[in-house]
Amino acid sequence: MRPISALAHEEARRLQGLLFDLDDTFLTEGQIVEAAFSSLYRLRETGLELYAVTGRPAGWGRLIAAQWPVDGAVTENGALLFYRDGHKLRQLDRLAPAERRARTRKLEAVRDELLAKFPELVPTDDASFRISDLTFDIGEHEHVSPERVCEMMAFVTARGVQAIRSSVHLHISDESDDKASGSLRLLQLLKRRDPTEARFGYAFIGDSENDAACFSAFHTTIGVQNLRGILTRPPRFLTRGARALGFVEAAAQLVAARTTR
Repeated sequence: MRPISALAHEEARRLQGLLFDLDDTFLTEGQIVEAAFSSLYRLRETGLELYAVTGRPAGWGRLIAAQWPVDGAVTENGALLFYRDGHKLRQLDRLAPAERRARTRKLEAVRDELLAKFPELVPTDDASFRISDLTFDIGEHEHVSPERVCEMMAFVTARGVQAIRSSVHLHISDESDDKASGSLRLLQLLKRRDPTEARFGYAFIGDSENDAACFSAFHTTIGVQNLRGILTRPPRFLTRGARALGFVEAAAQLVAARTTR
């Protein structure tokens, strides 16, 4: 990985947008930092489209897409998409309601087995805002050792559903999407971007294991200093700052490259 300062101006200038993770990338300990939020406005001023891409729930995506200076939000690790259509907020779920209910019942059965096996697991405090997955706190307010999380993930996958780990949550899901496929689907819907074009036209910044699909899919990829987890392909660039400070650093580099002649 190279320092973010090594990002070439030519590469930054040809970008059409920036996709960004929330927890431990844009947010610090779950909080919005003023400088990071201000950076969104500076990035938009250079002509970049902006998309939040997160494992956080659909309820967060509705708020972010409606009120933040972004073009859309990818939530629940790619399953639920949100964007504004004029004054209306649109939600995109590729599943019909009956199929969604069936998958929820399947996940609830696995959840019951999981909690019986690992009674120390605590559901996340955003669980009521979710549609496609069920989540447990492994690093936000609770602490679960990496070894214990691996045991939990193996238990879940043995029952035929996905186990996805972020820096703060363990997700169980019966979805085929991930952050990259959800992002590419939203870009195709909103901007008619061909997936190959989008992979080279959009940058991604993140920090953890559930960002691995985006680190592999996109060409311009950035990790903040607190980057961790099992990654098939690491990001090409790394910030010196951690969490929101790293996001601010990366944003400043992109703004400078796109405005300096």
